Order: sequence, then structure tokens, then C-alpha cells
Amino acid sequence: MKKATDTIPMEKNRYSDEELEEFKVIILKKLEKAHNDLKMLTESYTTGNEHDTNDTSPTFKVLEEGYQVFSKEENSKFAARQDKFIKSLENALIRIENKTYGICRVTNKLIPKDRLRSVPHATLSIEAKRVQVATPTVRPVDPDLE
Repeated sequence: MKKATDTIPMEKNRYSDEELEEFKVIILKKLEKAHNDLKMLTESYTTGNEHDTNDTSPTFKVLEEGYQVFSKEENSKFAARQDKFIKSLENALIRIENKTYGICRVTNKLIPKDRLRSVPHATLSIEAKRVQVATPTVRPVDPDLE
């Protein structure tokens, strides 16, 4: 006589250690690239490495200076975004160590491997992400903006 659990396949509730190791390798590669990109971005908006005469030039190049400031601000924004990405990857490594990696924080189901391979820091399944996007968040009304 078969038990009820024999006929119904149990749904997997976490990835195996081998699968987690595969994701860890992917994350570590992305993390190395992200750190290199962050270093490059940071160097592009800081002037600590420059040893030229740009700041001592007696001519006024208003448009060029404006572009340089704009470019530095943009690179600063990109660097902040890159830093956030690095933190997300580091948090994913922590979830791997805790063996909670790949579990959707809304549905508590496993996020498909293909999604995790392309977005290894994902914490939401596509299903949960669609619900999140479709449901607008309620923001408090600011009386100064009315």
C-alpha cells in the first residue's frame, strides 16, 4: 500500500549545496567585476589622481567646466548605484551561507534557476515582482505639494 506522500512529488523548498555553490561562483565573478567598475567610476569623479594644470588654467572655459561637473555628478550617481549593487551581491552570499538563497521573500517558493543566473541578487520571483509592479505603493500625502 502506497502512502499519500509517495504519489505526490514534494515541492523542493531550497537549493542543494551543489546548486548553491554554482550560484556562489556566479556571484563572486559578478562581485569582482562590480568592484572593478566601482573603482573605475570613483576614480573618474575624484580628482585625487590628477597631476595636471586643469585647476590652474587662467582661461575660463565655462561650458567645458560645466560639462566636467555634470560628468562627475553622473559618475558619482553611477558609483552609488554600483555600491548598492555590490551590497545586494554581498547579501546574496550571506543568504547562500544561511541556505536561504533563491527563496522568494513574498511567495516563499524557489526562484527559478534561470532568473538567478541572470539576476543572482534577486529576492523576488517573477510572479511576486509582477504583483509588486502592478500594485502601486501608497505614499503619504505631503500637504506642501497639494
